[in-house]
Amino acid sequence: MIAKLAEIEKKFEGVEAEYNDIAIVSNPREMQRVGKLRAELSPIVDAIREYRKILDDLSQAEEMVNDPEMKELALAEIEPLRGKRDELEQKLKLMLVPKDANDDKAVIVEIRPAAGGDEAALFANELFRMYSRWCERRRWKVEVIELEESGIGGASKVVFKIDAVGAFYQLKFESGVHRVQRVPATESQGRIHTSTVTVAVLPEAEEVDVNVDPKDLEISTFCSSSAGGQHMQKNETAIRIIHKPSGIVVTCQDERSQAQNKLRAMEVLRAKIYQAEVERAQAERSGMRKGQVGSGDRSEKIRTYHFPESRITDHRIKFTVHNLNTFMDGDIQSMLDGLVQDDQARKLAESDEAA
Repeated sequence: MIAKLAEIEKKFEGVEAEYNDIAIVSNPREMQRVGKLRAELSPIVDAIREYRKILDDLSQAEEMVNDPEMKELALAEIEPLRGKRDELEQKLKLMLVPKDANDDKAVIVEIRPAAGGDEAALFANELFRMYSRWCERRRWKVEVIELEESGIGGASKVVFKIDAVGAFYQLKFESGVHRVQRVPATESQGRIHTSTVTVAVLPEAEEVDVNVDPKDLEISTFCSSSAGGQHMQKNETAIRIIHKPSGIVVTCQDERSQAQNKLRAMEVLRAKIYQAEVERAQAERSGMRKGQVGSGDRSEKIRTYHFPESRITDHRIKFTVHNLNTFMDGDIQSMLDGLVQDDQARKLAESDEAA
């Protein structure tokens, strides 16, 4: 680890030199690149320098033990210094865990009801509200790309974008089947029903990430069925785009103009193509392909929302909370943190095994 830390510090010194180079400063594109790299490396370099100082202080304290006059003072310093050393070592190991290249990106989230009919559609809308309320707590803006409402206050499909740095890092483990167990309002016998909703979290793909050939696109327009009044109903503002090579189909009808809908539809299309490429590459490396959301069957689930017991359990990390009302109101950070910490611990273990 020491060699790796020295390598990072040397790289940072090179970035600092570039940051003060007049040729770089006068080039906005290069300055943006160097500034981003500097911001990424600064926290770990600060930790490295603090770690090195702790090691020096610890070494001096251990030498002072041999001096009878300084022994008592040295012994009082050694244990706290060892504690700080161990704490910093763990912190640095986590910082060295390979970072997902998409972590800083904005996200596009797609929610669909799966098993359970109207009850699943209702819960799909509730999940959308849950994520929206979580974004409000962080002061992150939610942009609805597509919302297909069902007649009972549910949603047959919701696609929305969260345009914030680190949004994918926070939400990437939300992909999968979310299972809800509760007594529906229409249930006269008081029986608990089980329904499922699928959630897909896609990192936003910029044009530089995905090269989409216009010749591969089949674009059509239709009259929007979304809320928006007569303007939306009389004019063909809604957009449907088919990417012929992959067969991916996206629609957008929530904006007032055809141009805006096309822009939003292209964002979703690029994200889906990008995700498909990432999954294909992962499949080639691992020899298997694992989709984000599965089939949506009740037996497949990453998380269960049990309303009668006010309990939410994430089955991947065996993490349970008992505050369902506040959780559904957007208080989901403890769950998200638990998933991130579990992922870091797993990567750290893999890194230690490789070493």
